[in-house]
Amino acid sequence: MLAAVLYGQEDLRLETVPDPTPAPGEVVIRVKTATTCGTDLKVWRRGGHAKMLNPPVPFGHEAAGEIVAIGAEVTGWQVGDRVVANNSAPCMQCFYCQRQEFSLCSNLLFNNGTFAEYLKIPAPIVRHNLLPIPADLPDALASLTEPLACVLHGVARSHTRTGDQVIVLGDGAIGLMFVAVLAQQGAVVSLVGGSAQRLAIGQTLGAVRTVNYHHQPDLTAWAQQFTEGRGADIVIEATGVPSAWEQAIACARPGATVNLFGGCPRQTRIRVDTERLHYSELTLKGVFHNTPAHVRQALALLASRTIAFEHLLSDTRPLTDLATVFTAMQRRQVIKVAICP
Repeated sequence: MLAAVLYGQEDLRLETVPDPTPAPGEVVIRVKTATTCGTDLKVWRRGGHAKMLNPPVPFGHEAAGEIVAIGAEVTGWQVGDRVVANNSAPCMQCFYCQRQEFSLCSNLLFNNGTFAEYLKIPAPIVRHNLLPIPADLPDALASLTEPLACVLHGVARSHTRTGDQVIVLGDGAIGLMFVAVLAQQGAVVSLVGGSAQRLAIGQTLGAVRTVNYHHQPDLTAWAQQFTEGRGADIVIEATGVPSAWEQAIACARPGATVNLFGGCPRQTRIRVDTERLHYSELTLKGVFHNTPAHVRQALALLASRTIAFEHLLSDTRPLTDLATVFTAMQRRQVIKVAICP
């Protein structure tokens, strides 16, 4: 089969590799649609990921497909079932899993390789995070389950309330998903980004105001303009840039929660004003990945079609165009692209 393999920084190769065969507890799916992700772009640029992978490794982690082979001991599934598989599963036994902190699982298993004709799903994911796709949900939308699950986890950890003033920093797919979910839940969402086209999509998804940071260098003053000088109740950072983490903190009011959601490069640091952190009672919160409950909630939300997530899908391309797609992502010409092997 044809598959994408990441060898290092901006070194992504299409190779012919053996078709996967399921071991006991596993299934193999034919990938119908694999969507690109901002995390994929960061991993491609950086040549690795602190948690998910180390090159050389099969690449991609969002996919919808159809079961083509079933290993021994697998029950409840049949060849031909349309499924979405999360890219991870917790062990359910460690200290963190026993506390239901599944994204912190000591043995969190990741599965990569969705940019391929076939994908083997490990047994823990089959047990805990393999879900049937509703009949009327297109594959391309179903493949958004994993990133949306991460966003739902991030929203839950932010503890927003109806009417909260929320600022989202970042107009990538994750930032736009945050806008859509938070607006649906009754927050008053403002979006910061660098693309007029993406900011317009943010408004379509529910942002009440947007600002292009290229045109507004003082985002702290901008945030104070519509919050009676206080700053935002909740700030979501969704870029993974250390300077943006610092800007997120600066936009927050006393007593606010700052969700530092975007993963920064390894060994980067930020500066925090300790006096403001203490006397303004700020909550700075790192949030990572998702949980099985949020995976299920994400697929249900996609199936409800109450949010127009199709706005995030810029194009559909064959697997052979993957290198071109990543160049377009780097140039911010597309948001997410549906790859159809």
